[in-house]
Amino acid sequence: MTRAEIVLVGVDGSAPSLHALDWAAAYARQVGWPLHVVCSYSLPSFTAASLDGGYAALDDTAIQEGAKAVLAEATQRAEAAGVRTTAAIATGDAAGVLVELSKDYGLVVVGTRGRGGFTERLLGTVSSALPAHSRCPTVVVPLKSGGDDGDLPAIQPLKRIVVGVDGSPSADIALRHAIRQARAWDAELVAVAGVPVGAGAGLLAWLPASIDHQQVLDDITEGLNVIVDRHEAGNPDVPIKRIVLDGTGAELLTEFSTASDLVVVGSRGRGGFTGLLLGSTSQAVLHHSACPVMVVTKRCEDEKPPAAKDATTD
Repeated sequence: MTRAEIVLVGVDGSAPSLHALDWAAAYARQVGWPLHVVCSYSLPSFTAASLDGGYAALDDTAIQEGAKAVLAEATQRAEAAGVRTTAAIATGDAAGVLVELSKDYGLVVVGTRGRGGFTERLLGTVSSALPAHSRCPTVVVPLKSGGDDGDLPAIQPLKRIVVGVDGSPSADIALRHAIRQARAWDAELVAVAGVPVGAGAGLLAWLPASIDHQQVLDDITEGLNVIVDRHEAGNPDVPIKRIVLDGTGAELLTEFSTASDLVVVGSRGRGGFTGLLLGSTSQAVLHHSACPVMVVTKRCEDEKPPAAKDATTD
């Protein structure tokens, strides 16, 4: 499958979606891709007693006009950032629409208000379901503060990218995509591996007390070096730092997100009932990351790398 080198972004007129639009436009400009903006809506219905218990559909004229207004604002905003932009209205569930469209695009971007806390542990439907089912890499952009357009934070260039590596095939895919992003942005790339053996880490509580903690660290470090060395051999222009620390992958990546510009994680994304949710690491990072998170699954393996940009970035 050959995907178009176009960034797809979903908008709904909210502050988080405008922030995601700004991020998508900055990315598109950096890699030299155009941007396609989509606003989708589902036509609501209500029971009508006068129709003997049937359903009456609401007139979608006002809703469609609202969607057109959202697209007009988004298009103007993206074009003002110097990005070639197209736009379209789609009918249907937003997550389903973006999943279906993702098979034809190089990257899909959505926003979320990642405020944390119990009421925000579950992301919105789109930002939760899309990464699990997307056919191309998905970036979820959190809006940590600001409630209106005037308060939206400025988009900064990607200077530091962190990727989780645990030896799994999905993490290997994530590392390949992270290398592509580091090259496109000339960013520092850091590969992080977690060792959940320390005090308070219950994942390996069944291990004997006599386990040599240092030996575990050394083994994980050796494994990380083997993987990263292999990738560096094929990408000598992208040096990769390696960090191995106590803690789960989710804990470490979330912590690193506070001092990074992009976190890249892999997920098996098997689809079907077992794939309705992402793996625990990618879910946790999406819920709590302080910076945008790129999720890649096995479905993304045939994605073409970003095209080199001809013009110099301002």
